Amino acid sequence: MTAPEDDRTGPGPHPAELASPGDPDSAGSRRRRSRAVAGAVLLAVPLLVALVGPVLAGDPADRGRPFTGDGPLGTDFVGRDVWGQLLLGGRSVVGVAVAATALAYLVGVPLGLWAATTRRRWLDELLMRPLDLLLAIPSLLLLILLSATAPRGPATLVVIVAVIGLPEVARISRAAALPFAHGPGMEALRLYRESWWRRAVGHVGRGVRRVLLADAGVRFIGALYLVATASFLGIGVAPDAADWAVMVDRNRAGLALQPWAVVAPATLLIALAIGLNLLTDTLSVRKGPLLTHSVEKGPLLTTDRRLDADRNRAADRRLDADRRLDADRSHAAEHGATAERGPTAERGPTGERGGRGDAEAGR
Repeated sequence: MTAPEDDRTGPGPHPAELASPGDPDSAGSRRRRSRAVAGAVLLAVPLLVALVGPVLAGDPADRGRPFTGDGPLGTDFVGRDVWGQLLLGGRSVVGVAVAATALAYLVGVPLGLWAATTRRRWLDELLMRPLDLLLAIPSLLLLILLSATAPRGPATLVVIVAVIGLPEVARISRAAALPFAHGPGMEALRLYRESWWRRAVGHVGRGVRRVLLADAGVRFIGALYLVATASFLGIGVAPDAADWAVMVDRNRAGLALQPWAVVAPATLLIALAIGLNLLTDTLSVRKGPLLTHSVEKGPLLTTDRRLDADRNRAADRRLDADRRLDADRSHAAEHGATAERGPTAERGPTGERGGRGDAEAGR
């Protein structure tokens, strides 16, 4: 008996080739989804507290005795309700960290891409060397120096934290963009005479987005650390302000008497950091490369295979153009030789017609 014929009707994979539920790929997908869900939950709790908390908080002026068990979570070092301080203290630290991280990326990523895509060595040096000077200064020292020369306030703290994180963002963006900016894919796009926007943003920007997404989680944690450090030093906010970082610093003296005044804000900060990193890591390491349609009719090709196909087609087109040019030159040379020969140009390949004509004329 012969084996049954394949009943596939299209170019897609055969049902037998699809991954079964017990395959490692399926297990990896489930793990990634669970990590993404856990990260989203951990991130949503502190964000909701920071956004909605001030609306639900009571009057912060009510005070009692310090480090007592009054209220859901007790009182802090000046007798204020810890629960109310938690609801009020998230907006400042989270808002400053988010704004500083966004500002650092808005300035650093274009600088890094510009330095990576340029062909002028002096421009690359001009963009990167001043940032290296900022990298040489410790972040805490730079924070103190900049805070001493600027007025206090949330806006000033946002700018200072963004300036501290800017050199690292620019360097990471440049390092991630260099393989794409000077690789074969960029040469193929230049050969096709694509625009600068298509090459720099469409090709290089898409290539580095996963690296930047993974770095965003780490960069946000660094911004949280700097904001909390500024709060500990009294640079960003007042020493008795409703702030999660300030709560951890000011209430640590009564940790044995009232641990919730320290544990609760620290837990929210840790949940914010872990949740964001889990979510960004899951999004940045999605399985497999992006799929795009090839120019020719056929199956889906990966991005690398498409670049290889583009390069091969470009080489074939150049070879065909060279062959056509050689053929045109040969044809032009033959016409020139025919014009010089005159009447003898009517002869065939063997010259028989011209010979017979000359014989007839002799008779």
